[in-house]
Amino acid sequence: MTTSLFSLALPAGDADLAELHPRLTADDPTVRRLALIELAELEDEAHTAWLVAALSDPAAEVRAEAADRLADRENPDAVRALLARLEDDDATVRAAAAHSLTEVRAPENGALLVEALGTARGATRARVLHALRELRLPASFAPALAAVDAPEAEVRLEAVGVLGWLKQPAALPALMRLATGDGDADVRRAAVGALGLASDDTVLPALLGALADPVWQVREEAATTLGKLRLAGAGEALIEALGDSYWQVRQRVVRTLGRLKEARALEAVVGSALFHSSANLRKEAAIALGEIGDAGALTPLAQAASDADPEVRKSARLAIAQIQAGAAVKA
Repeated sequence: MTTSLFSLALPAGDADLAELHPRLTADDPTVRRLALIELAELEDEAHTAWLVAALSDPAAEVRAEAADRLADRENPDAVRALLARLEDDDATVRAAAAHSLTEVRAPENGALLVEALGTARGATRARVLHALRELRLPASFAPALAAVDAPEAEVRLEAVGVLGWLKQPAALPALMRLATGDGDADVRRAAVGALGLASDDTVLPALLGALADPVWQVREEAATTLGKLRLAGAGEALIEALGDSYWQVRQRVVRTLGRLKEARALEAVVGSALFHSSANLRKEAAIALGEIGDAGALTPLAQAASDADPEVRKSARLAIAQIQAGAAVKA
């Protein structure tokens, strides 16, 4: 066979490799793959070149195994080879290479990923961006910001992920635009979540717009982000959102109203959530009423303290104690 794996010279003095060599170069791809696994499990950095070479094996199952086994090798040659396999003809190989690239941690290897964005397009560009997220490399900011205007939704989604991890305020205008204007719901949802990096209420209009998004998952994310940022100006819109047709959205809204200690929400929280059919929503309502701290919630909370669900009962009792303690301090 004529691939780079079979043309590698067998080094002198490596007994393990010498033993595996006949199987690494066998005609049967399954035999080659199993031998490759044994080679990788030796965890010898000197064998990395053989794993890299196996990425050019004619059998997809061998290439996929090699890509998978390179996940923990912080080797520039391995990173370059994995990047090349992002355009492999086989989907399994592409997926394995993409996954292994997410394990890159060395900044010098991360720089290779950033460099690859200069020529990557479509799905390959998305996979490289995905691999860059947790590295938080400042050099990835500019190409990620440029990628939010890509025609492919998967690229825009991964670009938002990179920007969210970097947490640079300069990304906020683009993220606000995507949060309410992107044509893909997943992109809008991710952008809404990434707006949590804001340090002031500049993002409030975009989050309020997202709270009225036609897709409930985006509305849910908007309520969550408003809670993280504790934006007081969201109170009225959040109270209105308690009428959302999805209990999942209402649950997040209730939680956020509690964090905001929004006293105007007391009646709406009791009426729309404290006695809802969803135990999770009832529990969140009890917790929120305790955080709001208004004595007007004591009577409905006393009723909730006899709820059929033990978690709701516990939350109601704790909320009552919280309100009473707050009243005692004020007195």
